[in-house]
Amino acid sequence: MPSSCDSLMEDIEDMVSSSDPTPHERQSARKSIIPRSRKKKELLSDEELQADSLIPGTQKIWMKTWGCSHNNSDGEYMAGQLAASGYKMTDDPTEADVWLLNSCTVKNPAEDHFRNSIKKAQDQEKKVVVAGCVPQAQPRMDYLKGLSIIGVQQIDRVVEVVDEAVKGHSVRLLGQKKDGGRRLGGARLDLPKIRKNPLIEIISINTGCLNACTYCKTKHARGDLASYPIEELVERARQSFQEGVCEIWLTSEDTGAYGRDIGTDLPTLLWRLVEEIPEGAMLRLGMTNPPYILEHLEEMAKILNHPRVYAFLHVPVQSASDSVLMDMKREYCIDDFKRVVDFLKERVPGVTIATDIICGFPGETEEDFQETIDLVKAYRFPSLFINQFYPRPGTPAARMEQVPAHVKKQRTKELSQVFHSYNPYDHKVGERQHVLVTEESFDSQYYVAHNKYYEQVLVPKRVEFKGKMIVVDIYEAGKHFMKGKPVEDSKPFTPSIAMPLQKGEVSGLLQVSTYMQKQHDPQKGKFCACWLQISALSFSLLTNFSLLSL
Repeated sequence: MPSSCDSLMEDIEDMVSSSDPTPHERQSARKSIIPRSRKKKELLSDEELQADSLIPGTQKIWMKTWGCSHNNSDGEYMAGQLAASGYKMTDDPTEADVWLLNSCTVKNPAEDHFRNSIKKAQDQEKKVVVAGCVPQAQPRMDYLKGLSIIGVQQIDRVVEVVDEAVKGHSVRLLGQKKDGGRRLGGARLDLPKIRKNPLIEIISINTGCLNACTYCKTKHARGDLASYPIEELVERARQSFQEGVCEIWLTSEDTGAYGRDIGTDLPTLLWRLVEEIPEGAMLRLGMTNPPYILEHLEEMAKILNHPRVYAFLHVPVQSASDSVLMDMKREYCIDDFKRVVDFLKERVPGVTIATDIICGFPGETEEDFQETIDLVKAYRFPSLFINQFYPRPGTPAARMEQVPAHVKKQRTKELSQVFHSYNPYDHKVGERQHVLVTEESFDSQYYVAHNKYYEQVLVPKRVEFKGKMIVVDIYEAGKHFMKGKPVEDSKPFTPSIAMPLQKGEVSGLLQVSTYMQKQHDPQKGKFCACWLQISALSFSLLTNFSLLSL
C-alpha cells in the first residue's frame, strides 16, 4: 500500500526540495531578522527591477488545444482563469513567455503534434505547461520529464501551476475531485473562461464513461462516469445566455450515460435546459454511444423535435461487424445501432445522424469491413468521421494481432471513396430555411450558419448577420455545406438576451462587476473601476498561498 507521502507526490511533485526550510522554520527565523533600510544609492531603478524580476501574472501565454469539444471547454476555462489573474493570453506563440499545451490522446497523430510542440517550445526557451489527456494518462513519459502538468480534473488550479512554472519549478497536479468519496464531474462550472467563440458556450455535463473499449486511451485519462448536478448545469446555461451566448453545445465522453451515477438521466437534464433557452437560440447535443440512448429513444425524439434543439445526434458505430464490436467491447450489436437510427429518422423527420468508423481494427476481416461499407451505402450518413486504427500504448487493442498497415490504409481510402460518392444536400437546393449565424468560414469569405438539422449553411459575410437567426433560400449544395441567399424582405432576429462578450473577454466576471457597480455610488471614488484588477490580484495571491501551504 502506498504511503501518504507517495500519494501526495502523485498529486504534486518537485515543489520544494528536502533541504528547503519548512514553513515553521521560516516563521521562527523571522523573529531574529533585523530590518535594514536601503541607502538611496542602493535603490534599484525601474529598468533594473523589471529586468531582474519574475513576477507571476505579468507574462504572456500562448495556448494550443487539440481534440474534442470537452477539451476545448477545458482550454476556455484555463484561459479565463489565467486572464483573470493578470496573465495576457496571446495568439502569437513567438511573443509568449509560456506555452500551455492542452493535449488529446485519441490518436497517435494528435500526440505526435503535441510532443513536437513541446520540443519546439523548448528549442525556443519557452516555459512549458502541459494539460489534457496525454499527461493525465501517461505522466511518466520521457518527453514529459521536468514539465509542469495540469490534470484534467485540476484545471481550476491552472494559475498555481503556471505561477510555479514561471518561477522555474515543476508542478504536477493529477488528482481527482471527490466529495465524500464520490468522484465529481471535475472543476466548478462557474469559473472564469474565455470562449473561443463568444456566441457559443460549451458545457461539459459529465466526464468519463461506463465503457471499457479496448482501443480507447481517453478512458485512462478521464476515468469512470462522473456527472455534474442538474442545477449546476442549468445555472451555467443561464449565465451563458446572460452573457450574450446564442448557442450551447453539451459535451462529454458519452452524453447518453449522463446522470446514471447521480440518480438522474439525460432527458431530465435536457427538459430543464430547454426551459432556459431564449427564443431563436439553440442547443446542440454531443456524442452518445448506442447502449445508453436506447432506453430513452421516445423522450429523445421529443427533445430533438423541440424548436430550440438541433435535430442532430452524434452516435459512433465504429464498425458494422458484430465480431469486431465484440473485440472492441462496445457493448452493443449492429442491430442496436440500426434501431437507434431508424427510430430517430422515423420520429424526427430530417434528423442528422453523424457517426464514426474505425478502419483496420485488429482482427477485422474483409467480410467485416464489407459489412461496414454496406452500412454506409445504406444510410448515406451526411457526417462521417473515418479513422484509420492506431494502437494506443497501454490499451488491450495494442496487444492484439494487428491488421497490416497497407491494408488499414487501403480500407480507409475505400470507405472515404464511398462517403464521397454521394451528396447529401443536393435535394435541398431551392428550400427556404431559418439558420442561426455563429461562425466565420475557414477562408474568411462567408459566415457559417446552421439550420434546424445542424447542417452547415454559408451566408454572405455581413456584420448585421452575426449572432442572428436569418431566413435564406438555398441556391447551391456541396458535400459538406449549402449556400444560402438572405430573403430580402426578412429581418434578422436576435436570439441573444444580452450583448455578447468581446472576443477574448473573460466570462464569469460580468455578474460580479454589475453587482459591485450597483452596490457603490460611482461618485464615491474609483472602487468599481479597480475592483476587477484587485480581485485578480487577490486571486493570484490566494492561489500562491494555498500552494505554499501544501
